[in-house]
Amino acid sequence: QWIDSGNRTCPITKLPLSENPSLIPNHALRSLISNFAHVSPKEPSRPRTQQELSQSQSQALISTLISRSSSNASKLESLSRLVRLTKRDSSIRRKVTESGAVRAALDCVDSGNQVLQEKSLSLLLNLSLEDDNKVGLVADGVIRRIVAVLRVGSPDCKAIAATLLTSLAVVEVNKATIGSYPDAISALVYLLRVGNDRERKESATALYALCSFMDN
Repeated sequence: QWIDSGNRTCPITKLPLSENPSLIPNHALRSLISNFAHVSPKEPSRPRTQQELSQSQSQALISTLISRSSSNASKLESLSRLVRLTKRDSSIRRKVTESGAVRAALDCVDSGNQVLQEKSLSLLLNLSLEDDNKVGLVADGVIRRIVAVLRVGSPDCKAIAATLLTSLAVVEVNKATIGSYPDAISALVYLLRVGNDRERKESATALYALCSFMDN
């Protein structure tokens, strides 16, 4: 239905699909879902829906993340749980973005703590799945942090940073902004030369996305 409606991007990542994507119906999974729905007992009524519980939980996690008095351990726990919540829930991604948590996540990228850095980059990657967030993240200064991580971050952080650039580059204006940023493309090229398999794959994908803009 997504393809037949004329869409040519992945509905989750917003990345372009091939011109004639090969889609195979997963009848086995559909059958399992159908059987589960048929035999699963009804859940007892609850005062709040699962979405409402997730929203409430995310607010507490955001408060911990942006609080200046929070320890690195509590920030790490909040980031880890927010990464899980924002991976699939668009409404929570919007809530996190509107709350001011992006600035706190960027501060964690700057912290020099590799574990905090990795989790905060993962959160920013999830937030970038929202089209409305892509330009805003660039305006907030995420490119400077990404380039720094591409140069001196851990292998996992470098790979996530390159993936984040790919996600941001879905928006045409971001391709120009990233391409004109000092060392952004050269950092990806360097990673393509010396990185491990995952780093090379993600940097090549980012370069491919950026180079669809002629000036890049």
